[in-house]
Amino acid sequence: MPEPEKRKAELKIAGMHCATCAAAVEEALANVRNVAGAQVNFGTDTARVEFDPLKVSLGDLEKAVRDAGYDVTNREVVIRVGGMMCATCVQTIEAALRALPGVVTANVNLGSERAYVTYNPSLSSVEDMKKAIEDAGYQYLGIAGEVSDEAEKAARDADLHDKLMRFSIGFAVSIPLMVLMWVPIGISMQALGYIMLVVSAPVFVYVAYPIFRAAWTALRNKTLSMDVMYAMGTGVAYAASVLGTFSIVLTREFMFYDTAIMLAAFLMLGRYLEARAKGRTSDAIKKLAGLQAKTATVILNGKETEVAIEDLVVGDIVVVKPGSRIPVDGEVVAGESYVDESMVTGEPVPPLKAKGSRVVGGTISTNGVLSVKAAKIGKETVLAQIIQLVGDAQGSKPPVQRIADVAVTYFIPAVLLIAASAFIVWYFVLGATLLFALTALISVLVIACPCALGLATPTAVTVGIGRGAELGILIKNGETLEVAEKVTTVIFDKTGTLTRGKPEVIDIVADGITEETLLSLAATVEKNSVHPLAQAVVRAAQAKGVTTGTAEKFDTAGGKGVRALVLGEEVLVGNRTLMQENGIAFPDSMDAKIRTFEQDGKTVVLVASGHEAAGIIAIADTLKETSADAVRRLRAHGIAVVMVTGDNRRTAEAIARMLGIDRVTAEVLPGGKAAEVKALQDQGERIAFVGDGINDAPALAQADVGIAIGSGTDIAIESGEIVLVRDDLLDAVAALELSKKVMGRIRGNIFWAFAYNAALIPVGAGILYPFSGFVFRPELAALAMAASSVTVVTLSLLLKGYIPEAKKGSTGDEKMAIDPICKMTVDEKTAKFTSEYKGKKYYFCGPGCKKKFDADPAKYA
Repeated sequence: MPEPEKRKAELKIAGMHCATCAAAVEEALANVRNVAGAQVNFGTDTARVEFDPLKVSLGDLEKAVRDAGYDVTNREVVIRVGGMMCATCVQTIEAALRALPGVVTANVNLGSERAYVTYNPSLSSVEDMKKAIEDAGYQYLGIAGEVSDEAEKAARDADLHDKLMRFSIGFAVSIPLMVLMWVPIGISMQALGYIMLVVSAPVFVYVAYPIFRAAWTALRNKTLSMDVMYAMGTGVAYAASVLGTFSIVLTREFMFYDTAIMLAAFLMLGRYLEARAKGRTSDAIKKLAGLQAKTATVILNGKETEVAIEDLVVGDIVVVKPGSRIPVDGEVVAGESYVDESMVTGEPVPPLKAKGSRVVGGTISTNGVLSVKAAKIGKETVLAQIIQLVGDAQGSKPPVQRIADVAVTYFIPAVLLIAASAFIVWYFVLGATLLFALTALISVLVIACPCALGLATPTAVTVGIGRGAELGILIKNGETLEVAEKVTTVIFDKTGTLTRGKPEVIDIVADGITEETLLSLAATVEKNSVHPLAQAVVRAAQAKGVTTGTAEKFDTAGGKGVRALVLGEEVLVGNRTLMQENGIAFPDSMDAKIRTFEQDGKTVVLVASGHEAAGIIAIADTLKETSADAVRRLRAHGIAVVMVTGDNRRTAEAIARMLGIDRVTAEVLPGGKAAEVKALQDQGERIAFVGDGINDAPALAQADVGIAIGSGTDIAIESGEIVLVRDDLLDAVAALELSKKVMGRIRGNIFWAFAYNAALIPVGAGILYPFSGFVFRPELAALAMAASSVTVVTLSLLLKGYIPEAKKGSTGDEKMAIDPICKMTVDEKTAKFTSEYKGKKYYFCGPGCKKKFDADPAKYA
């Protein structure tokens, strides 16, 4: 018996750090059964493996590498595919691609007409994929991104024009033929039959050719597609007409040339309308791609020169004139201008950009000339990453798609069985005429439509994720939509998420020295620290014009504070624990103020000098304007809200009270946030964690849905399942609302697709005839079939205009005011602390701010 042919693959390994790693990977691969040999090259991070392809798959090899603690890097490609009509086409192409030896995953999106393929280039190439697609009977239209927008539009327009011509000619001929059948014109049926045969033959071939070609390809590939059924329906109608014309087996009453052509014309009309609608599902990503500049003006040898965007390199100085798009991500090195970033961030007000400001590609300089040093170009820019993310997400399949996938697998065999049964029952059992039985057979074949099932999910996902991108909500994949819809609890990080993340000094209380001296002592020590609270103290000193001295022997006391020598005396700046450990007591009056400040949600920094209490500094991290509104809206949706923070419990609870949050976990270290998420998941909660995407990475990863907040154009694309471009918590609420809307539309689409088939297939089979005498004419059945697909796509397209409630502005139930002391947002309806001054009412977050205002209202009003 001949030895089975071995196959060699080269795997790109990620995560190797030394020769021991390489040995571990090599051993893991060698231990896989039926692997003849494995060699790992640490220098090139590759593994060459020889194996029996009949017994070992590429997935087995990758699993062995991952089980050893490493990873395999594959290539990804997005291929444009033409000629797909229904969910069976999707399954055929996926099967053809997955059959290639190097393909790891292949997902085809019927709505966007793209195939998303992950593959190993040492085993399969794009050329192999092209051949597999074409051998399956479909069109390879190139790699997405490599084909220009103009070429893609031209190909789509040509396809639409072809369909338009076919159904137009079909109707132009079939309608007069129908009139000839019913209006007496004084010639015999035999002569009429010959005339209709001569007139209809070339038209039928022209109109129905795409259907029969696709059906033949499907049968050649041993698959049953909708085209097979449609070819059977139209083919039976035309063949019966020819037989009736020559009185072979059938009589001349079977001459329905008009019906056969009209059937094919209605099918082409349906495909024309469907193709037009599908073309609009990717409008969002086309708009994003349209933001990319095609050329750039750079400074070369002291002169301005226009170059293609592809010729730019990092470090180039790009000149951007008023009204022009910025072609790169970079830093302004000269000039100033207001830059319209609305197309990327959704922010309507253009921010001012000057020297040192960061800008991103795709935005527009409105009124000035900027010189920008390129930091990121091409695929590395924020806009390119957003386009890539949205494109990948639109190609993904949420788990609900499996319902349609399973249904389609059994759909066509079931329809063929129903059509044959209808013919047999009517003709052989119930004794109906052959014409009636044949009509029922044809009607069932053309009325059945799995296309609606195949389009139900991908069109809604494509439009929904595209709409999210337009709103500044980047959703990574379709599965995220499904999980986000089921979220029961949202956990917010406090600092930088609910609050601005930039604490400010609010109160200074000195003991035995002046406030300026206290601030000078604290700032002298704190300017050596990078802690946010320390920086707040230094900023306050600078703002008040307080001079600082020189600190010696600076030291930190892990999580308690700092110490240093100032003018020969030891100065301590920190919390209660630091003071207690050093035997420093604060008077009762100062203690009372500390408690009041903490009840107001402020963090208190204690200062001691020469082993004596010197005073206290109260610092507050102000709430973002939309935090309270976001929390209120989530609770209105029945979603529980939890806050986690590393801050002390008293301060955390004060912040929570202002926001209406009743569940708080305080004094949590950064690594402990993921544990808090896990604890709630163990109680059966579905968790969305909202954080900044940098410090909260473990918690974002642990949550069912990680929502990472960006800050305008400075976003970390890879940081969560949902990335918010804007630093606005209402967008987190909008993301959950969008998920619910899209999933509701998907379920609605699937319901209508099932309901259509469940209701009309029996009608096509003639189930109503015994009761009402009604039977579907085949051409009307074809029209109904076309309407079902177009209806599903149109319902998905309605998502293009969807605006989440959270994006529509205030709910109207609340009126927000700003605390004049700490600048926090206060709900006027629930505020407990208020004062009046000169006829105007002021609202406060707590008693401390109210007391300070009342002491000198003219200063703060």
